[in-house]
Amino acid sequence: MTEKKSGNVFVISAPSGCGKTTVVKKVIGSTTCLERSVSVTTRKPRTGERPGRDYQFISENVFKRKVKNGDFLEWAQNFGYYYGTLRKHITDVLKKGSDIILTIDVKGAAQIQRKMPGSVLVFIMPPNCEELARRLKKRATDDAKAVEERLRTARREITQAAKYDYHIVNDNLSDAVLKLKAIIIAKRCEIKKARQRSRKEVAA
Repeated sequence: MTEKKSGNVFVISAPSGCGKTTVVKKVIGSTTCLERSVSVTTRKPRTGERPGRDYQFISENVFKRKVKNGDFLEWAQNFGYYYGTLRKHITDVLKKGSDIILTIDVKGAAQIQRKMPGSVLVFIMPPNCEELARRLKKRATDDAKAVEERLRTARREITQAAKYDYHIVNDNLSDAVLKLKAIIIAKRCEIKKARQRSRKEVAA
């Protein structure tokens, strides 16, 4: 009889403008049994974003009610808005044996690391701060003051990268996608090897 296994949790963090969403979408599009967690947020949708696909957009009052009810596995406030990951969605995906990717900030990643110690944490780096500033300005979703605030936050977040299991520098999108896929494959193989060892130990 085939043993039903629980899925793996992959946490991806990066400063705004590093391309983590693009990298994750491409990985999910070419990897089986892998889903992306859709975060909940109180901010308004940006141009091109769709509710339920990019984020679940809710009011601040509803968000705070969910916090009080314990609905979030992790949550944090960034740039004046709240972001969170719904606990039930994560557990449902894992129970059916699929892996799940969370694209969250360093504060949320720390909460996941405490609550789910087996999670794999990946930090996506910009090539340098100058390139990050260029990408943020090109994105044209923030004014100059907001861009400067994001850059200050990025410098603080990068200091937390040492707490992660893997680093990926996104200086080339195709390479970044391949590296993230390799991390996912390695984790899946590690689980398989661990099971093989445990079976041999039992047989002995």
